[in-house]
Amino acid sequence: MRPLLPRNPLIGRDTGWCLLANRWGEWNGVRRFFALVSRLGDGVFWYVLMAALIVADGMDGLAASAHLAATGVIALTLYKALKRWTKRPRPFASDVRIRAWIAPLDEFSFPSGHTLHAVAFTIVALAHYPVLAPLLIPFAACVAVSRVVLGLHYPSDVLAATVIGSALATLSIWLVPGVSLLG
Repeated sequence: MRPLLPRNPLIGRDTGWCLLANRWGEWNGVRRFFALVSRLGDGVFWYVLMAALIVADGMDGLAASAHLAATGVIALTLYKALKRWTKRPRPFASDVRIRAWIAPLDEFSFPSGHTLHAVAFTIVALAHYPVLAPLLIPFAACVAVSRVVLGLHYPSDVLAATVIGSALATLSIWLVPGVSLLG
């Protein structure tokens, strides 16, 4: 019997890239690194950053941290709504060849909340403190990659989260007077 809908070649590529990245987790050092990055991306890294900004820069750091926190609350609300709406199963739940190297925080895959937050926080933080780019950009990139390597997200989940996080951060920066990515 023929399927009702034709097979989407992009879904096959998404799974293929996920399988390839997930195999990196077979190496103990790689798996440990990405598990640590993922754990820090749960919020720990961002909370420490906000506290450090306040300690290092007083009221300006407090204003930047409040901006980050407000963006984070909106990002959390948005990604949870999207997950409930799309209900995309995680890669390891859809394909027995993909292994979850760590336990997921929730049931669904789309979009990657870790990536959405990492991108949004990075962009907002850089609008306040561009000097942090050498720290924040590689960290956000590692968070995004970790989600696929650990078998918790498809590459398309991460790409969509990057777009959503970028748009959210851009809107957030536009709404806050005196803050700009252009300096």
